[in-house]
Amino acid sequence: MDFKILCLGDTVGRPGREAIEALVPPLVRERRLDCVIVNGENIAGGSGLTEALAEKLLHAGVDVVTTGDHIWRKQEFADYLRRTKRVLRPYNYAPGAAGVGVTVVETPRGVPVGVVNLLGRVFMDPADCPFRGADAALKEIGERAKVIVVDMHAEATSEKVAMGRYLDGRVSAVVGTHSHVQTADEQLLPRGTAYITDLGMTGPYDSVLGRRVDAVLFRFTTQMYAPFDVAEKDARISGAIVTADTETGRAKAIERIQVRLPDEQRPPAPERRGPEGRGEGR
Repeated sequence: MDFKILCLGDTVGRPGREAIEALVPPLVRERRLDCVIVNGENIAGGSGLTEALAEKLLHAGVDVVTTGDHIWRKQEFADYLRRTKRVLRPYNYAPGAAGVGVTVVETPRGVPVGVVNLLGRVFMDPADCPFRGADAALKEIGERAKVIVVDMHAEATSEKVAMGRYLDGRVSAVVGTHSHVQTADEQLLPRGTAYITDLGMTGPYDSVLGRRVDAVLFRFTTQMYAPFDVAEKDARISGAIVTADTETGRAKAIERIQVRLPDEQRPPAPERRGPEGRGEGR
């Protein structure tokens, strides 16, 4: 039986969350999607995640929220991670870190889906080996799920490609996140794993990787500090749809997607708070 999974890349600020709330439910209906996995680590003001915002994603139809290196930016979020199995932190953080990095969720059609969240080490902060972490995570899943998706949150494209090859034939899909730029290398690997180096950004595209253009240009051209507030316009969802066989777990297709939410369909932006205009989605 064919099983369709929507995977969306890094969700940035309020525009990214609003794009998910507006665009994902109709997309699920129109494309008959069975599972939605979203990387949400940049949703809280552009860096980190909160319980309230994670719950908004889940209420919008997201089945599992993955994260990455910004997971600890909101200290209070650790307590929520201890209470949920649907929001993941990278599996290969040190033992004792709050939360889990692997889960198996039951989807509406009754098909269990395993999701693994890994963090790269090249050009990133220290973490345990993601390759050994992948082996351990798959051992935890065991026979509970045939369909398995891995979010490889990493800076180096080579590390993501290597993970795809390492897990080829062992999982349904390896999808990369972190760069905020969607890559055009979606493919089915030789042993049946769908792969893409980066899903891209779910957030405001009239920006520099989701941040206001003027602030980023000021920093680049003067080398002076400027707060990187989240941009507002041209919100889109970005990612891929993976079709897998429920009996074997092997992928049958992968399709890149990017859908724009017209600015006029978004609610008005909240008023800025404080001298730097910081607040949810800023």
